[in-house]
Amino acid sequence: MTGPNFEKSELIPVIAQDAETGDVLMLAYMNVEAYQETLDTGRVCYFSRSRNKLWRKGEESGNVQELKEIFFDCDADTLLVKVNQIGGAACHEGYRSCFFRKVIPDSDDVETVGERVFDPKEVYKSS
Repeated sequence: MTGPNFEKSELIPVIAQDAETGDVLMLAYMNVEAYQETLDTGRVCYFSRSRNKLWRKGEESGNVQELKEIFFDCDADTLLVKVNQIGGAACHEGYRSCFFRKVIPDSDDVETVGERVFDPKEVYKSS
């Protein structure tokens, strides 16, 4: 086996993790074209399910992900990319990580953790 198995599934989930801190930044998907572009350029490219096209992380926000390492799991159907998160935020809502809401057990409460790095209304003016 030489890498992820795109024959099993056209889109493979990808966990993005900060290479230095180990923080989980986001979950997205890659198809074979996004995977190959990531390997070729060293800059992480995903497949946007909502836009149905390649999504070069940071193409609008400037918050690009520089690939440091890439791993695939034992079933060859999930990827882990360790990245240098340039610009400080992986989340389109302006947070460092997409996982900025923490569930409080035994309650209906949710806590926002972390600070916004940027204001999405300013960054995504055309959206």
